Amino acid sequence: MSFTATPQVMSFNEPLLLSSGQTLDQYQLAYETYGVLNDRKDNAVLICHALNASHHVAGIYKNQGTETLGWWDNMIGPNKPVDTNKFFVIGINNLGSCFGSTGPMDINPKTKKNWGAEFPVLTVEDWVRSQERLVSALGIKSLQAVMGGSLGGMQALSWSLVFPDKVNHSVVIASAPNLNAENIAFNEVARRAIVNDPDFHGGNFYEHNVIPKRGLKIARMVGHITYLSDDVMNSKFGRSLKNEEIKYSTQDVEFQIESYLRYQGEKFSEYFDANTYLLITRALDYFDPAKDSGNNLTKAFEKSRADFLVISFKTDWRFSPARSREIVRALIDNKRCVSYAEIDAPHGHDAFLLEDERYMALVRSYFDGISKKINSVEKV
Repeated sequence: MSFTATPQVMSFNEPLLLSSGQTLDQYQLAYETYGVLNDRKDNAVLICHALNASHHVAGIYKNQGTETLGWWDNMIGPNKPVDTNKFFVIGINNLGSCFGSTGPMDINPKTKKNWGAEFPVLTVEDWVRSQERLVSALGIKSLQAVMGGSLGGMQALSWSLVFPDKVNHSVVIASAPNLNAENIAFNEVARRAIVNDPDFHGGNFYEHNVIPKRGLKIARMVGHITYLSDDVMNSKFGRSLKNEEIKYSTQDVEFQIESYLRYQGEKFSEYFDANTYLLITRALDYFDPAKDSGNNLTKAFEKSRADFLVISFKTDWRFSPARSREIVRALIDNKRCVSYAEIDAPHGHDAFLLEDERYMALVRSYFDGISKKINSVEKV
């Protein structure tokens, strides 16, 4: 049985200077916390979310069913790998998202209209700087760990570079030091599907009381294909037909995989904001910590101080193990303490969200080690 989670909101009036040169004069961040912050305030762990997730990392909402279960509830909670009996865990919804933090759906105080397409373009570093403000407002001077998968892993990397003295451990799962051309291409196809939807209206569809659902559906379908491995897709669906006989139709659903993708697209279009999708995928594209170091990742990591756990999955072709090994090599070149695991899980990129005994045991062992260090300091 999972615990009850309580969403919270923190408002900020101090302007946030963004990487683009624009400024957000005021904004709010939605967040949740689990566990108890100890007296020394040195047991805090920040969980960073990926594209379509949020601050609701674990637990369920009061008087609501398991459909409200947090997106990483199998990983975080009492007696789970990231044990909330030991750690104070924080989940923050990124700026520009559509789950409570200030984003395109909200009202621009200057125009009194929805931000829409005028919402500033964001980077991973912008998210990290806003997260640091919330963490500091909670009275936490440094984090024991920052952890995330995929885009969340990029944020964990960025924390170690933007605030090297404020994070002791960076846990980077199924991630990469930047997107390759293929990944940028997938993101662009998804964005074009949204932008070319007649209901998009240049990003100002709120004023027209419509949602570019067709574009969102296609964007999600494209993305979802890349999250699954070939083996999983074939074992789960293969060439199974939706009905017993072929209809000989170019537009009807013929195969089970088509039905599955359409279902995922339909569900996604009901809850996710189109402008948020554009913003987050663009932040993914821009992430490249080596770009200011002559494209030398080793040089970029010279400023890092954290210990690292890096995990990849052999069947993840969107963020392949080779990309994780690039991170590991750069860290080793800088004589950083880094543990690396390459897990032979069949699930593709989605493996970081799923149950795998070896994966869960590895994360549990790593955080048990952090907990022992905290306890040894407290006894001194």
